[in-house]
Amino acid sequence: MTSTSPILVTGGTGTLGGHVVPLLRAEGRDVRVLTRQKRPSVDGVEYVTADLLKDEGIEAALDGVETVLHLAGGAKGDDEATRNLVRAAQRAGVRYLVYISVIGTDTMPLAYFRSKLGAERAIAESGIPYTTLRAAQFHDLTLTVVSKMAKLPVVPCPGGLRFQPVDSREVASRLVELTLGDPAGLVPDLTGPKVYAMADLARGYLAARGRRRPMLPIRLPGKTGRAYRAGENLSLDRATVGSRTWEAFLSERVG
Repeated sequence: MTSTSPILVTGGTGTLGGHVVPLLRAEGRDVRVLTRQKRPSVDGVEYVTADLLKDEGIEAALDGVETVLHLAGGAKGDDEATRNLVRAAQRAGVRYLVYISVIGTDTMPLAYFRSKLGAERAIAESGIPYTTLRAAQFHDLTLTVVSKMAKLPVVPCPGGLRFQPVDSREVASRLVELTLGDPAGLVPDLTGPKVYAMADLARGYLAARGRRRPMLPIRLPGKTGRAYRAGENLSLDRATVGSRTWEAFLSERVG
């Protein structure tokens, strides 16, 4: 969609937003970033203070905006925050919503995924043309998890847990493409090029750091364990596949 109005990016100061905002600027678009802390605006990027979860400052942030790229998310409350954003967007006459979600929203029996699904539904039922992209776990988050695990004397490795981590820069590039295009509803998932067991991810990190740790296989109980063992968090068919591997990411960030 072509427009001269600024694109509002929620979560524009996070990992994904840090890649998205420069890409939008490179396409000649002005960007308005919604943030909870005040920041000085810079060339082509305006920072506005608002809080989606508290429903504060959103309407002012949407003034003159036609396109919203919704990246903001947290451990909980994403559904409520998104409903607040959607209501304000409806009142403001927003013409296009783009949302980044996560693979497994409609299959994983965890509150985090249910919250994401609630956010997806709020956008889909808003009456505003939209695009939703579900992505796999970012390499960045995977690194945070395995680096913490690797500090333990023995690394716990839940059996049956598999992940297909994707590079956040590739997700950002796809989101910018979708944002500058036409609304497409729920588009194919975006995954990394390989599926890894948790133990493989940990071993790769330890090797990159030149460390060794014993590993302890453990079994996740209950519905969550069954869902992970069944691969409900994966997208093995009809997904768009990125090119950057976990090994390449580690080589850049750790090795």
